[in-house]
Amino acid sequence: MKELVIDLEAEKTEILKRYRALLRASKSTLQKGDKRMIRKAFDMALESHKDMRRKSGEPYIYHPIAVAQIAAEEIGLGTTSIVCALLHDVVEDTDVTLDDIEQEFGKKVAKIIDGLTKISGVFDTNSSLQAENFRKMLLTLADDVRVILIKLADRLHNMRTMEFMPRDKQLKISSETIYLYAPLAHRLGLYAIKSEMEDLSMKYMERETYQFIKNKLNEKKTEREKFIRDFIEPVKKVLSAQGLEADLFGRPKSIHSIWNKMKKKSVPFEEVYDLFAIRVILDSTPENEKADCWKAYSIVTDLYRPNPDRLRDWISSPKANGYESLHTTVMGPRGQWVEVQIRTKRMNEIAEKGFAAHWKYKESSTDSGLDQWVQKVRDMLKNPDSNALEFLDDFKMNLFSDEIFIFTPKGALIQLPLNATALDFAFEIHTDVGASCIGAKVNHKLVPLSYKLQNGDQVEVITSSKQVPKEDWLSFVVTAKAKAKIKSALKEEKRKIAEDGKEILERKLKSLKITYNSENIHKISYFFKLPSTQDLFFNVAKGLIDMKDLKEYQLSEKVVENKPQDKIDNEQLQGLLRNIKAKDSDILLIGEDMQKIDYKLAACCNPIPGDDVFGFITVSDGIKIHRTNCPNATKLMANYGYRVVKARWTNQQELAFLTGLRITGIDDVGLINRLTTVISHDFKVNMRSITVDSDNGIFEGSIMVYVNDTEHLDNLIKRLKTVNGITSVARFDAIDKAS
Repeated sequence: MKELVIDLEAEKTEILKRYRALLRASKSTLQKGDKRMIRKAFDMALESHKDMRRKSGEPYIYHPIAVAQIAAEEIGLGTTSIVCALLHDVVEDTDVTLDDIEQEFGKKVAKIIDGLTKISGVFDTNSSLQAENFRKMLLTLADDVRVILIKLADRLHNMRTMEFMPRDKQLKISSETIYLYAPLAHRLGLYAIKSEMEDLSMKYMERETYQFIKNKLNEKKTEREKFIRDFIEPVKKVLSAQGLEADLFGRPKSIHSIWNKMKKKSVPFEEVYDLFAIRVILDSTPENEKADCWKAYSIVTDLYRPNPDRLRDWISSPKANGYESLHTTVMGPRGQWVEVQIRTKRMNEIAEKGFAAHWKYKESSTDSGLDQWVQKVRDMLKNPDSNALEFLDDFKMNLFSDEIFIFTPKGALIQLPLNATALDFAFEIHTDVGASCIGAKVNHKLVPLSYKLQNGDQVEVITSSKQVPKEDWLSFVVTAKAKAKIKSALKEEKRKIAEDGKEILERKLKSLKITYNSENIHKISYFFKLPSTQDLFFNVAKGLIDMKDLKEYQLSEKVVENKPQDKIDNEQLQGLLRNIKAKDSDILLIGEDMQKIDYKLAACCNPIPGDDVFGFITVSDGIKIHRTNCPNATKLMANYGYRVVKARWTNQQELAFLTGLRITGIDDVGLINRLTTVISHDFKVNMRSITVDSDNGIFEGSIMVYVNDTEHLDNLIKRLKTVNGITSVARFDAIDKAS
């Protein structure tokens, strides 16, 4: 018993230590009376959470203190936010009410806590659809951006302390983080937090790759540091000789972005050259910022030869999230390309802390890109009939995209995402302009609606009162606003046509002596495989369903329901499945209690035993097994986390699973023969198909083989790599690409 008391004493000391660290972190923003307010919030949180512990066994209060610390130190938020971060879980988890909070801390704090409580259920594992909740979360964003910033701090701390969570929870939380929170942090300009979230998600979702890159980075650390020192030294000398005060350092690229580069360019780790960037951070007065940055650029490019295609100027026109910086890529002393980022202290703070830093530098943030962005989010949310998942995809696309700047005929600047078309521009000006747009003039030349705009284009929209939105417009617009407006216009049009179709169908059914009632209408829709009755009416109005088709329906109704043939098919199918699976229903264990349940392997990633997998409950196809790094996994886990179940392989018997290998090499007489010998004879592996393409002496082949598990596959890959003339062998994600 005595030991426990000592433990509690140690915890008490630790809690106070962490509280003092929080006060130190918030020192720069404290006004008169703020300290008392923070203390009051801390006491309330401490009291409310006193009997609660986290999964790791630590006192719960560590979590709110850490979230407040992140909000103060890493996002740079002030007292109100620190108070809200300390109290962010009390209303939800304890018996403190919002009224209590309002009485103690005022209306503003209560409103933010209310927003945080509303969205704390956003990613509740039981919620029916996370996308819908995400939409609610954004509605609260429209009230106060601090809600989202504190939520990001909360998520970051949860990601940092996730090792005690069960594996399926780790996967779900990581998927949501990479799918929603990281892009949100990116959009708010919080690059450091975005990178850390991506890295932490990868640590749980792609364990082996993460570890591999991490180890590789550590191996070359000293060599890299020496290179950075050699690169920086001469730049530093010239800068100070020219009277420019600056900090110079090398910043390593995040593990996630290295992995992205390896995937995108299909190169091994050794060939990713920009493992770090050199930062030049100038100490400038506001009026000299731009001139100083260009001066520093001139010094760097005098010393090292620049790559003219790689200059990015976000100082003259900052990104929508406020990011300002000059990026250039130069040839370093050892003949390798190095990215150099030049910015001032103010710009750097905005890059690290996003809009929180903006508020510090701008008394009124009315002209900040954030306000325009929040306004766009509000517009998107106002569209009442957009499907939540579609909305999420559109929203994500607009979150991630880089911007281009377009001029109106009068010279006003309009910001659009990369790949935006003339039609996106028209909708950005006004919905009615977009809906009646028939073409545009870009730099005084006539172009079609689908024309992709380039940075700096000047665009004049041409409209016609006879124009109406068309279905194919959706295939080339990229902004969420244009998509939403086109969809609602098409829906309205479809509804009008369907109204006419309803009357036509009523008359046709009367002549066939079929009663017009909702049961029959649903049956007919089902017979024609249409998703809704509105589609049925629409098809009738368009003449796609006529009397002949309706007579067919009538005949099918007369045949006795539950035709035995179907039943037999079903039984045959079950028999076939049983044969194929023979005794293998126990090769995969599924669910919390690890039962042997029937399952199917997903075609998008064709898992084989040994792969890290999860089960996904589909609506019509039972449980499907996906690899955790399947191209669709993140989306499934982020949006339908409640339908994800644990799954793991048992190593019972040797069965054959189909997987695909992509092989490249130098084309040479007898190469295919050597490959097939290794596969069929040495490894006794069956091949299903082989496709080969040879182009200018380069050999590219896709081979579909049957293997037992990942170990079997890895050994086969290793062996194939030793074949003379072969340069790379890799498994590919989706089977349907090659079959």
